[in-house]
Amino acid sequence: MKYGLIKVAAAVPGVRVADVEYNVQQMESQIAQAEGRGAEIIVFPQLSLTGYSCEDLFHQQLLLEKAEEGLLVLLDFTRKLDIIAVVGLPVRIGSQLYNCAAVVQHGSVLGLVAKSCLPNTHESSEQRWFAPAAYLAPQETYLAGSPVCVTSQPQLFRTCDGACFGIELGEDVLAPLPPSSQLAMAGADIILNLSAMTEQVGKRDFIQTMLVQQSARLMCGYVYSSCGFGESTQDVVYGGNALILENGRLLSQPGRLSMDAQLRVQQIDVELLRAERQNCVLFRTAPDMAACKVVDCKPATTPRDFELIRTVDPHPFIPQEEKMAQSCEDILQIQTLGLCKRLQHTHCDKAVVGISGGLDSTLALLVVVRAFDLLGQSRKGIIGITMPGFGTTDRTHQNAVALMESLGITQREISIAQAVRQHLEDIGHSLANHNVTYENAQARERTQILMDVANQVGGMVIGTGDLSELALGWCTYNGDHMSMYGVNAGVPKTLVQHLIRYMALLPLFAEQRDTLIDVVETPISPELIPTDGEGHIQQKTEDIVGPYELHDFFLYYLLRFGFRPQKIFLLAQQAFRDSYDDEAIKQWLQTFCRRFFSQQFKRSCLPDAPKVGSVSLSPRGDWRMPSDAVSTLWLKEVESLS
Repeated sequence: MKYGLIKVAAAVPGVRVADVEYNVQQMESQIAQAEGRGAEIIVFPQLSLTGYSCEDLFHQQLLLEKAEEGLLVLLDFTRKLDIIAVVGLPVRIGSQLYNCAAVVQHGSVLGLVAKSCLPNTHESSEQRWFAPAAYLAPQETYLAGSPVCVTSQPQLFRTCDGACFGIELGEDVLAPLPPSSQLAMAGADIILNLSAMTEQVGKRDFIQTMLVQQSARLMCGYVYSSCGFGESTQDVVYGGNALILENGRLLSQPGRLSMDAQLRVQQIDVELLRAERQNCVLFRTAPDMAACKVVDCKPATTPRDFELIRTVDPHPFIPQEEKMAQSCEDILQIQTLGLCKRLQHTHCDKAVVGISGGLDSTLALLVVVRAFDLLGQSRKGIIGITMPGFGTTDRTHQNAVALMESLGITQREISIAQAVRQHLEDIGHSLANHNVTYENAQARERTQILMDVANQVGGMVIGTGDLSELALGWCTYNGDHMSMYGVNAGVPKTLVQHLIRYMALLPLFAEQRDTLIDVVETPISPELIPTDGEGHIQQKTEDIVGPYELHDFFLYYLLRFGFRPQKIFLLAQQAFRDSYDDEAIKQWLQTFCRRFFSQQFKRSCLPDAPKVGSVSLSPRGDWRMPSDAVSTLWLKEVESLS
């Protein structure tokens, strides 16, 4: 395990019922493939040594002895391998036969886990052949010539890197209190399920949905391997299904009914899972479970080359395409309802919005329009103010005016040029000096206008700043930083564009469609520096602070999971390998860490705002950080990256 990532494999080998020698050969082949691909754990289906569908042959002493001999062959095969193999076989303990999973590594059986919930249906009558795990008294038994401790007590297996896994078999996961729930509460990061699912119409989707829910509920990795082609088709068919999940998300796509063997290899992020659990009050406060027996796996003898094979989404805040419309609507409705409540609570029928013609103010204006429509209030109660200054371009100004006119709101234009000139003269600042004082004087003048107009009309100022700007501190303290309610504070910059594109396609905003599309395509800029000789934007935000898609990526993994810069850099390399080189990623990660820490004081006094996703910077909710915290540790690690 490196960077908290452990590589696991779910295998569905070819099988012949009761032909142990053949089955072992197939499993050896898949173990070798998985070892070659760097897998640290491989999971096989239930009763994989003999075949699951042997039925009354499980009462045959010859089959039981051959299963044990087959395990001996596997032990010898794995003697020089580091991979941990989890295989299924029938094991006689005392006078009872148990359906077991054996954990094999370096030529030894590290542990045995017996199945707890035995089905007794027309499809499978396991109770006819096996005893449940509850019958097991703690004892030592001999298996493949070596002593093995067996128990009905839950068992945890711990790798040399500290990752913990537990095992359940087949229908165990369907129990009211599955072993996986107990194991997860005891510290299992990953659950392995050796299964034998029969095929029926709709059953595969049901199983997949159930496993998605269980892995999400337990915030765990889940590796599922079910019997495949070669099992008896006397009354049912086993189609084979290999799944790897992580916290409710499928990491590997399952195969459909197939005659071919399957081997799915993927990485599970144990560090991510532990961060989720640590941040979840429900998980932390769940009742303690019975103590588990802990078995330590053996350390690897051969160093493994690390390769990140997970797919990393470069835009973690952006919904998947098939869910885009519904997700956008949900986000907009959260913003709209939040504003509706605030307007109702304050008995306010006026809202003041600064309209620049840029992304954020456009989104805020559309949300305000939706809120007023929902409340049945006249759009004339929305006072949109465009405030041209030294850097305002014709393009953004025209878009701002066009939006206000077509939406039917109250429109005002108040130039800030004369007031800012007077102010800069008053404080002795040259108009030729385009530094931060020059820029912030304009931002604060605009905020003063908005606040004073709100007083005039008895309304409230609606903030337009977004989550990405708050993370970077890309806002003027007591300027655009301040409002009475900030509808965009939970929305990252990369998502703002998608929300506006979505609304441009709605019948409600059909008249504004062309303008909205042009807003999305306009370069992002605060427009505080004078334009060039042809009236074009000279001050482009992403040229100064870096690409927002990178900063949103850094923000997501820093806040959501608490990842260190080294791991964020690794993930970014994978996600943006076709867009940015390592130097660019490192440069902007350094910028992000420096600005994120130094700008906390701005976030410590933010106006109220609705949370729309899994990440928020509200000082009253998700992110409580002292303004004096230093970034030394983070910046040192960024500097050491190569």
